[in-house]
Amino acid sequence: MWVAHLERNGFKVNAHDVPSMAGVKRQAGVPRAVYSCHTAVVDGYIVEGHVPADDIKRLLDERPDVRGIGVAGMPIGSPGMEGPNPQPYDVLAFDADGNLSHFASHSP
Repeated sequence: MWVAHLERNGFKVNAHDVPSMAGVKRQAGVPRAVYSCHTAVVDGYIVEGHVPADDIKRLLDERPDVRGIGVAGMPIGSPGMEGPNPQPYDVLAFDADGNLSHFASHSP
């Protein structure tokens, strides 16, 4: 589970189940291209989906001028989605206008 991954890596997580995430994502300004299952706020940044803890730490260390970062979908091999046949995946940064840029790549 992604929350357990974050906690193992030093993050304190306050999780809230909501009936529909669509409104949360729209309000947070998450571009549809990076929609996933989880939406988090970490020190003012939006973190969407199964982003590795190390990438969140890098985001907080570097403090780039972005709205947040995200992993689209639920790729096998991303934190919380461990399993056979892991897939390569990208972490994308997004700004307040929904523009996307590369933040990190991960491969098995």
